[in-house]
Amino acid sequence: MTRFPLTQEKLEMALGKARDLRIAVVGDLFLDRYLHIDRALDEDSIETGEIAFQVARLIASPGAAGTVINNLSALGVGTILPVAFIGDDGEGYELLQALRKTPGVLTDHLVTTPERRTPTYTKPMHLHPGKEPVEGNRLDIRNRQETPPSVIAELKKKITALWPTLDGVIILDQVGDPTTGVITDDMAHHLAGLAQQFPKVVTLADSRERIAVFRNLALKPNKRETLRATGLPDSASDQKLEEAVRALAKQGAPVYCTRAEEGILVAPEAGATLERVPGLKVAGPIDPVGAGDSTSAGIVLGRTSGLNPVEAAALGCLVASITVQKIGTTGTATPTELRNALSRA
Repeated sequence: MTRFPLTQEKLEMALGKARDLRIAVVGDLFLDRYLHIDRALDEDSIETGEIAFQVARLIASPGAAGTVINNLSALGVGTILPVAFIGDDGEGYELLQALRKTPGVLTDHLVTTPERRTPTYTKPMHLHPGKEPVEGNRLDIRNRQETPPSVIAELKKKITALWPTLDGVIILDQVGDPTTGVITDDMAHHLAGLAQQFPKVVTLADSRERIAVFRNLALKPNKRETLRATGLPDSASDQKLEEAVRALAKQGAPVYCTRAEEGILVAPEAGATLERVPGLKVAGPIDPVGAGDSTSAGIVLGRTSGLNPVEAAALGCLVASITVQKIGTTGTATPTELRNALSRA
């Protein structure tokens, strides 16, 4: 059996330093709006003849980059600084309210603009008596036009001023079309320059479609993203995957290739031997939504608190093993849950 490369002592060290850390989260910030629909209260609509669903509870929480923020907060990080845009709209108000209730979060570096809508995922959760909740079709509000250069310029100004004061930066490129989000090509190039200028600041970049665009930043792609970034098919062999991870590491920083229950393949630096961090077995049903974001939070907490890349990857796996067990919500992991999970690992 492969030994899990994180000790209780190293975990306690990371958790103990969390409150003193300053970590920025740069990227696409969404509102997650959960509608809890009590199906026992269904009504027939006189106007349409269809069923009118009755929302018994509404939960608004930060999503996308906000999921990373939620996880950093749950882990006890003392200062969390979102750098993103939100719209001058009702969803933006809800998102700000949710962020201000999240321990450790400071919202001073958000840009509110009438030129953007606040990206929103509305998630209907159908509640049937005596059964598990069933998630209905998600309703998405996203920006479909290019982000105005003035908004990107303002965000660049904010992250430039913040960067020298930070212990870590997490970059999240969520939207499919980069021209409509925060991490445009211009922003990615700007972040690479800051990382090169201040190499002691821990970084981690996550992107659904274009992880290879980043330079000088630690990367956290999954298996599919790693293969596609290097021109390989999703069905490529494990040997080809390893070659792809090594290729990505040539850009100048560690690579953490996540492989779901198989754990993380780590390239600590260009030319270094690849390390395999095992995943943790989880019993019962799982919900993988947000698992990657919780992994990112764990890795960056580890690196900013002094763990090496392999130990930090193990902390990321530990966090994700807890969040995937939280069904019907984008979960987080508390220090107590981490201690208990590690004792069983």
